[in-house]
Amino acid sequence: MSIELKTKFGQIDISNEVIATIAGGAAIDCYGIVGMASKKQLKDGISELLRKENFTRGIIVRQENDEVHIDMYIIVSYGTKISEIAHNVQTKVKYTLDQTAGLVVDSVNIYVQGVRVTNP
Repeated sequence: MSIELKTKFGQIDISNEVIATIAGGAAIDCYGIVGMASKKQLKDGISELLRKENFTRGIIVRQENDEVHIDMYIIVSYGTKISEIAHNVQTKVKYTLDQTAGLVVDSVNIYVQGVRVTNP
């Protein structure tokens, strides 16, 4: 699937993988985010930390009517305020997608799949 944008110059098709990669790159820059979790491994109770090339496995991009919704599965670092991290990720993802792709996102849903404790 892809998102279709119509401009005065023509039509632009942006694939969901591109949108997920941009959203994942924006999210990983936020303070308190350790990484993305795979959405497919959640059935087994295992949340694996994904590398940058696999951001699309931890993000779902949905288009319903003319609205774009993004579901993100993240892992946060221990000792941080989860609600503040989620709000920062939502804000940054919306802003980044608006600035880079001209895409207005209606909702960014954050699913915290784990807390990572780092060794000192």
